[in-house]
Amino acid sequence: MVPHLVTALTGPLLDLEEKILAATPAIERWFRLEWQEHTPPFYCSVDLRNAGYKLAPVDTNLFPGGFHYLASEMLPLSVQAAMAAIDKYCPDARNLLVIPESYNRHPTYLENVARLAQIFRQTGLHVRLGTLDPSITQPTPLALPDGNMLVVEPLERSTNGRRVGLKDFDPCTILLNNDLSIGTPDILQNIHEQSLLPPLHAGWGMRRKHNHFTAYDEVAKKFGKLIGVDPWMVNPFHARCGEVDLQSGEGQDCLAGNVDAVLAKIRKKYKEYGIKEKPFVIIKPDAGTYGKGIISIRDAAELKDLSPQQRERMSVVKDGQVISELNIQEGVPTFESIKDAVAEPVVYMIDRYVVGGFYRVHAERGVDQNLNAPGSEFVPLAFAQQHAVPDLKAKPGTAAPNRFYVYGVVARLALLAASLEMERTDPNPEVY
Repeated sequence: MVPHLVTALTGPLLDLEEKILAATPAIERWFRLEWQEHTPPFYCSVDLRNAGYKLAPVDTNLFPGGFHYLASEMLPLSVQAAMAAIDKYCPDARNLLVIPESYNRHPTYLENVARLAQIFRQTGLHVRLGTLDPSITQPTPLALPDGNMLVVEPLERSTNGRRVGLKDFDPCTILLNNDLSIGTPDILQNIHEQSLLPPLHAGWGMRRKHNHFTAYDEVAKKFGKLIGVDPWMVNPFHARCGEVDLQSGEGQDCLAGNVDAVLAKIRKKYKEYGIKEKPFVIIKPDAGTYGKGIISIRDAAELKDLSPQQRERMSVVKDGQVISELNIQEGVPTFESIKDAVAEPVVYMIDRYVVGGFYRVHAERGVDQNLNAPGSEFVPLAFAQQHAVPDLKAKPGTAAPNRFYVYGVVARLALLAASLEMERTDPNPEVY
């Protein structure tokens, strides 16, 4: 089912959709050639924002945690994509070790882990769950909302020190669903005989968002040239400040200067396209996830008026990690809504394949605010309607499969950028 969706479709976005649909063969060939040169992340989710005048990714997650929100109709496609992904790393794989978040036992997160296990079991793998939580010293059942159980077990290092597994379980491949915000644990260091996916440098202990968006700049330029559109139509402006301490005010001049610079770039584009909205920027941590430490501002002067509570919220993110590096990103408003609640699409991929997605919906947030916050709800995207086969005869803006195809194209641009990012930040580049 297509959710009852209200979308602002203005001239520029209709033009973008029309050009993407017209260039579908060229786009798919371009992606195919890129994947011959680059290895896609094992899995990935991308938050998109549809402003009516542009469609852009605003966050790319290499440890996606919402697989249970995907439509059940998409499960066969997920299984096929998982088979293709596993075959790249261990064609004769029999065992898969999944390492979930250590301390997240929220029922909805556990449903995600259960769905991941289901997907990979249907590829023919024996799946078990290992944990980095040192308090778990024996197999421990965790209850799921449907009454079933997940069992997590303590990790063990092999006697030769070169492999990681569980008691009586030696996996060929280890799948991380843990973003390593607190750094890389010793037990996962120096693994030489197994595939660890995603790689350790994808974790937030090492990864930085500005590296991703710098790579995305390149991808967007190539894509814009390919189909004849302004790359800005699919790409938010961004800047970065390091060594910032909002509590003490250190680095605030750098922050204010970059906010002014990004806003100036946005105003120029708005003038070029006749957009009447007032521009804004999103300030977010350069490392981290879960929507923490994010604010929206329309003028650098607002930084001086941040309350102590706001400064504190922006200074510490997941697992108590202190923020010292900030990203300033062009704010892309979302003019999609479901039942009067603001919505944004999130697209999920395994390997290079789109396997579904959902709308993140928040009734208490505005079009210029972060929706990844407590109170958000999730509505599966209708990718079951052959998202990969757009209706080329339909008028732009009228066919749901076309809209979802365009979502998938832009999400795959972010996936390709993540591939470049991982190559360039790999501490062991010889593996590429």
